[in-house]
Amino acid sequence: MANHTNMRTVQDTNFKGKKVLIRVDFNVPLNHNRQVTDDTRIRESLLTIKKILNDGASVILISHLGRPKGGFENDYSLTPIVPVLTKLLGRNIIFTRDLFGKKTIEVCQNLKPGDIVLLENIRFYPEEEAGKDGEFAKQLASLGDAYVNDAFATSHRAHMSVSVLPKYFPKEKYFGLLLANELVNLDKILFEAQAPFTAIIGGAKVSNKIGIIKNLISKVDNMIIGGGMAFTFIKALGGKIGNSLIEEDWIIAAKEMVQEMMLKGVNLYLPTDVVVADNFSNEANFTTCSADNIDDKWMGLDIGKKTCRRYAEIINNSNTILWNGPMGVFELPHFQQGTKAIAIAVAGATISGSFSLVGGGDSVAAINTYNLADQISYVSTGGGAMLEYIEGSELPGVKAIFDK
Repeated sequence: MANHTNMRTVQDTNFKGKKVLIRVDFNVPLNHNRQVTDDTRIRESLLTIKKILNDGASVILISHLGRPKGGFENDYSLTPIVPVLTKLLGRNIIFTRDLFGKKTIEVCQNLKPGDIVLLENIRFYPEEEAGKDGEFAKQLASLGDAYVNDAFATSHRAHMSVSVLPKYFPKEKYFGLLLANELVNLDKILFEAQAPFTAIIGGAKVSNKIGIIKNLISKVDNMIIGGGMAFTFIKALGGKIGNSLIEEDWIIAAKEMVQEMMLKGVNLYLPTDVVVADNFSNEANFTTCSADNIDDKWMGLDIGKKTCRRYAEIINNSNTILWNGPMGVFELPHFQQGTKAIAIAVAGATISGSFSLVGGGDSVAAINTYNLADQISYVSTGGGAMLEYIEGSELPGVKAIFDK
């Protein structure tokens, strides 16, 4: 994968008088009253939207929300986005419910500089996820003069609005500032990491993280593993893990990765002590024991204090840090200490001058829970897209902007 030094971003042109289609990612969490509970993704897109509006252009926003089955579904309408975006931009938003009714085409034809249209959920149309070219893509493209992708979190999917639409704008397609920023910061980790480089990989399953671990083995100095996935490694090395989470099918792969790390001189750190409970609940009885000698009825739900101290020490002595995945079941208060210790250590190292990148829903949630987001060098907005990029995959939404 090439280093993205030659990206054309929205900073490289003036959009005055143009209508600009922007693929954003407003796939935000809603409560049962359909109110936005976390507007991070909407706020992250503001820089790009404001830059284009300030040039004297009009903006047509395209987004999805959730996974509708096809056709209009009220639960997945983008209606709740409108008041939030209106408030953040301090401008009126024109919201169209029909994408291809005459009304929408008329609205887009009559846009004046400074106007903003939000189209209804693009996933209401089966053509979006099919990702094929066709009449739908053509009509959508005809609404604007330029195309911008600012939806990093969706760029790993070969969907119509990220991989086909850009083809219709061979000379007028650009990276939005959020997408460009994601790539620049991920490239710092992948291609410009200053040693010692430490990756902290957690979460429940090895199977979800095998690609990222494999691709990082040749890049990192230290590999720290925590969360439920640690028990597959501990068992692979002959440990007794009691009733802890295990992926039997991945034990051989875990062994092979351990051998590869030894060959490449990577320091692998697995938990030495863990907090165990007699069932999966905050009300469970819990205690601490050796990570490789857990009694049959007990399950590991967090890393122990010794492990926390050891991990923190390695993090504090690192110049580059990547963190993806929690160290335990941090949503249960009794089992959050490991994840909290890592969050504090990463923030502390960053303040001392290290470059840190945190990504993945749970890790970002942890950083936000402990109010440490502003003490991290970069917090990535795209879970799946970030993982695929670090695994070494080319993202369809990125490739489409680079393609001539």
